[in-house]
Amino acid sequence: MAKAPTLHPLARPLSLDGGPAGVLLVHGFTGSPASMTPWARHLAAQGFTVRVPRLPGHGTTWQEMNRTRWEDWYAEVERALDELRSRCDHVAVAGLSMGGALALRLAEQRTSDVDAIVLVNPAVNIVDRRLVALPVLRHVVRSLPGIGNDIKKTGVDESGYDRTPLHALWSQTRLWADVRANLHRVSQPLLLFRSTEDHVVDPSSARIILAGVSSAVAVEETLD
Repeated sequence: MAKAPTLHPLARPLSLDGGPAGVLLVHGFTGSPASMTPWARHLAAQGFTVRVPRLPGHGTTWQEMNRTRWEDWYAEVERALDELRSRCDHVAVAGLSMGGALALRLAEQRTSDVDAIVLVNPAVNIVDRRLVALPVLRHVVRSLPGIGNDIKKTGVDESGYDRTPLHALWSQTRLWADVRANLHRVSQPLLLFRSTEDHVVDPSSARIILAGVSSAVAVEETLD
């Protein structure tokens, strides 16, 4: 039997119990719960019940992540949503980068269970001609150099991978297509934060989201 990959100590899922208002925080592609922990603890200090799940294949090795697909990641955030709904009267879902795409899909598919959405540099699209070769390239090359850590604040480590697993990346593009096709189903209040300096997420994603959702309240804020 193959030995299970070692979980990074900062990548463990986080559960913080509080009041009847819940917040589900979803980390990004190749990242881990470590990137959301400061936010989670801040919310918990305000009395919220918070859950930060670890997406399958994250927080261990990029090789393990290459064996997972977007359906696996979505199943985990849906499980966390179910757990929050069982104990909270209201639940907001917040996502970082790809976590934003997963948050949007929850809002699309579980309309009555998601009361509000907060997106931080959400990714649902990328303008990169190199991705045209991805369906074939992923069968030839297993990974490419990755960002690893793209948090601007010094001294903060999101415990991400230094390689980008290409099978998983291809699956992420399938997630994006699914989310984009159903944006009109998003009607919850939405707050979108977009950094003026982002090395990963194409700015077209924010435009696509804001133009596609049906939310009566959809606010965009810029982060320096």
